[in-house]
Amino acid sequence: MTDAGLIHPTAIIDPGARIGDQVAIGAYSIIGAGVEIGDGCWIGPHVVIQGPTRIGQRNRFYQFGSIGADPQDKKYHGEQNAVLEIGDDNMFREFVTLNRGTDDGGGITRIGNGNWLMAYVHVAHDCIIGSNTIFANAASLAGHVRVDDFAILGGFTLIHQFCQVGAHAFTSMGSVINRDVPPYVTVAGNFAEPKGINSEGLKRRGFAPDTIMSIRRAYKTLYLAGLPLAEARNQIDAAAGSEQELRMLVEFIDRSERSLIR
Repeated sequence: MTDAGLIHPTAIIDPGARIGDQVAIGAYSIIGAGVEIGDGCWIGPHVVIQGPTRIGQRNRFYQFGSIGADPQDKKYHGEQNAVLEIGDDNMFREFVTLNRGTDDGGGITRIGNGNWLMAYVHVAHDCIIGSNTIFANAASLAGHVRVDDFAILGGFTLIHQFCQVGAHAFTSMGSVINRDVPPYVTVAGNFAEPKGINSEGLKRRGFAPDTIMSIRRAYKTLYLAGLPLAEARNQIDAAAGSEQELRMLVEFIDRSERSLIR
């Protein structure tokens, strides 16, 4: 059980909440019914967590966060089946807001492992975030957005509903995203436009030089060769062979519903 000495006496914890071992809960924080918090989490002061929300282990929530609140969706009428699900080892800084999912939108907002969400980040209902992403200050996702592993969103990035951001992509400060951002691609502007590949990020994550060169060639096929999207996709597919990094790019193009930023 949690050591009572780790819970500030002013914290309010609903009897229906489940709190793991060695969970610290700060002054004036509120933990509602239907909340599950895994071992080793740290909840700062003035944090509100509402359920149904499931939180994994060793997550950190800084002051004034709003976690698991009702979705900001006019179609929502108080249904309690949809949830917020958070993995392990995530960092949520001041004033982060994470909304639960909706019954009509898939039923879940999900955040993976090892993510870092800086101050004032907003994640709306039914969003799916992978692992090891970074959201700089005030980056905001509308509903039904998907952000894949290792993506980085610059400060004040805004992403339209139903858009997707691929793995290892990078959005510059103030980017406004109204279509899908493929894996590895850097975008900037309002509305955002492609600016190259995230080569520095790929180097830091240990991508081999030959792999980065293959990704660069695929970018040129997609953006600089003047080809229709379908033809560019087929050329990248033919060049990919068994190279998983390019296969991931082809799979992203295939699942895109809003079309790509081009």
